[in-house]
Amino acid sequence: MTPDEAHQELLRLRTSIDNLDAALVHLLAERFKCTEQVGRLKAHAGMPPADPEREAVQIARLRALSETSGLDPMFAEKFLNVIIAEVIQNHRQFLDE
Repeated sequence: MTPDEAHQELLRLRTSIDNLDAALVHLLAERFKCTEQVGRLKAHAGMPPADPEREAVQIARLRALSETSGLDPMFAEKFLNVIIAEVIQNHRQFLDE
């Protein structure tokens, strides 16, 4: 492969990465719209912002999906834990409203 061909392939791959990053952001935005509705419902019903049982199920499910998809399950768990922490923080804000 020539340097020019390598450069063109690099550009192609980076464009794919950029598109995937955009899709991830849009999917996260949609996910947070749903979790906002959950948080408002929980606050209205007097339910706690966190649900450790649900979180454990989600983590196990995501780890299994990761394994079948060839993604490091520990990375997937860390990623989901960041999302869960943000969701719980958002749910706590709804209790204050």
